[in-house]
Amino acid sequence: MTASGRPDPSPLLPVLYEDNHLLAVVKPPGILSQADETGESDMVTLLKDDLKVRYGKPGNVYVGLVHRLDRPVGGAMLFAKTSKAASRLSESVRSRSFDKIYLAVVHGAPAASSGRLRHFLRKDAGRNIVTVHEQAVRDAKEAILDYAVAAKRGAYSLVAVKLLTGRSHQIRAQMAAIGCPLVFDRKYGAPPVQGEQDIALWSTSIGISHPVTKEWLTIISRPPASLPWTRFDEADFSGALRLLAHEGGTDR
Repeated sequence: MTASGRPDPSPLLPVLYEDNHLLAVVKPPGILSQADETGESDMVTLLKDDLKVRYGKPGNVYVGLVHRLDRPVGGAMLFAKTSKAASRLSESVRSRSFDKIYLAVVHGAPAASSGRLRHFLRKDAGRNIVTVHEQAVRDAKEAILDYAVAAKRGAYSLVAVKLLTGRSHQIRAQMAAIGCPLVFDRKYGAPPVQGEQDIALWSTSIGISHPVTKEWLTIISRPPASLPWTRFDEADFSGALRLLAHEGGTDR
């Protein structure tokens, strides 16, 4: 049992926060957010199975998908445990009152230490890649993010990113468009690096008004203790979060 009295979660999906309405876990890189035609493992199915085992529920278990993370991305991911919570959280996403902060390790450094990027992204489903455009073009969607450089170590920078829109491959494509591809992200132009692994992008903070209590909730997930993250220290990570933190947020 956990300190809160809840059954122990699966070690594959560490729980960051859980109550009767919400469930936040660490999504491992490489796992789909929701099921697709491939039939490969996805977060919604894994969590339903986990909740059935932990709480001994024989029937269906509700797990509502509130937002998505691209398959190669790991970190904090929030789900609803009731349809009412799912509806209210989805409205927060639509109204852009759902804060999502990512940490990325990029090659080089942006020309400005902080700023807002606005592009138009068009997805090529056949190649599973998006192209970046400065102006609106047919079938492209507007993509906006704020970023701030938190630290620099040699040829690499630790960048905090707050998404204002949620487009497929958004951070990867927009950072590459300004000449700073994510480490290990060969799809978007990163140079080869010895010991390649998961792309250096981590969902590190989710901020949301609780759908029932209305209290501001901040959920934190630190990047893994592996390269290239280990080039930076805890002070760098904490400083990165402060750069783009919601002014009304409080940690829990």
